[in-house]
Amino acid sequence: MAECWRTLSPDSCRACLVNASTLITKCLPWSEGRVLNTGCFMRYSNTNFLNPVPVISSSSNKGRIIAIVISVVSSLAVLAVALMIVLYIRNRRYIQQKRKGSYDVKKMKLAKILTDSSLNFKYSTIEKATSSWDETNKLGEGGFGTVYKGVLPDGREIAVKRLFINNRFRAADFYNEVNMINSVEHKNLVRLLGCNCSGPESFLVYEFLPNMSLDRFIFDAVKGKELNWERRFEIIIGTTEGLVYLHENTKNRIIHRDIKASNILLDSRLRAKIADFGLARSFQEDMTHISTAIAGTLGYMAPEYLALGQLTEKADVYSYGVLLLEVVTGRQNNNSKNSEYSDSLVAIAWRHFQLGTVEEILDPNLMFHTYPKSNFKKEAIKVVHVGLLCTQEDPSLRPSISTALRMLVKDDEPLPPPSNPPFVSDIEISELEAKIQRYNDDDDTYSVATVSHSQFSPR
Repeated sequence: MAECWRTLSPDSCRACLVNASTLITKCLPWSEGRVLNTGCFMRYSNTNFLNPVPVISSSSNKGRIIAIVISVVSSLAVLAVALMIVLYIRNRRYIQQKRKGSYDVKKMKLAKILTDSSLNFKYSTIEKATSSWDETNKLGEGGFGTVYKGVLPDGREIAVKRLFINNRFRAADFYNEVNMINSVEHKNLVRLLGCNCSGPESFLVYEFLPNMSLDRFIFDAVKGKELNWERRFEIIIGTTEGLVYLHENTKNRIIHRDIKASNILLDSRLRAKIADFGLARSFQEDMTHISTAIAGTLGYMAPEYLALGQLTEKADVYSYGVLLLEVVTGRQNNNSKNSEYSDSLVAIAWRHFQLGTVEEILDPNLMFHTYPKSNFKKEAIKVVHVGLLCTQEDPSLRPSISTALRMLVKDDEPLPPPSNPPFVSDIEISELEAKIQRYNDDDDTYSVATVSHSQFSPR
């Protein structure tokens, strides 16, 4: 006898029975065999179990009782499995409806708040300001939306981040960015002018910064010449001061989670402003870390955050350290396609620092300018030093952002030697130590920084 659940399709029934027939052969050479799968039941016997002939013998009665018990148990097992599936489906639908309801409530609540405040922009106003989202006004595109330039009726230029939040994931990013950036105000943070979430699409309205983002300069062989050392150092200090405010000068500590050159915007005077708070998170003073889903940009995320998902300010410190190295060298950390090196920029900078050859990796565009009043090489090497301190593998060794700021602006403060960055093996460290020793043997006057050796354990 072979039988399938009525809910199975013919193909599923066939597959279930084929599996059951394979299993039931393991019962041979017994005179009775049964297989119960999720979806079908199979049985064989050398007695007529479909049309049993009633007999009076006690042994037959005993066998009949056993058969009835087995049949009842099999039926109960099938019912139990079916009940579990039904409960799972109902529970899943309930959770989805609850989430959708929560999203709808949040959206309606936020829409009402925005309508009653000065942050609210009408969809029609922004659509007109951007010439109906004309492609010629498109400034850029990222994982959280497309950015357009617009002009308001009063003549103000704006940058509009156009978001599609028809699902809860986009909605969460939208709510987070509105609440986060609206609660902070600093000269080195991009200012939120308003938003809208009641139209067919949602958007955020920011002040327009004509020079766009830092990556358009430092990674471009031509535009990079527009940023001499003084301007780059001012951009570094401005970014640092903005991060100090986020980490230390607000009621809730804020971790940006996506510090990189494309998220540092430049105003008309090339002053830095931190942008894009879609991934930012805040937490109270008494919290040591946040356990969260990993998000950010590869090449800028701290190793302990990637491995454990535990978020602290030191994750921002690591990203900031990578940014410092990029500003000084003009190289992108996570772009190996256009580089003659296969290693990360952090590892390359660390090796050059240990060998005392940092000048070799400075951005050639910096040599394009003359600096009669300052020794820019000395300052640039110091920035590399701070960048390496911020990208050390052990997060407890990384300085806070406020400490990094003090290191940059104070000339008389000695800096500790940086330990190795992530993903540098013991073999590489040993080879570097041997190379340093050879230099010292060849020239007694040659001096390099001491290599700090850390022990590694596999994750």
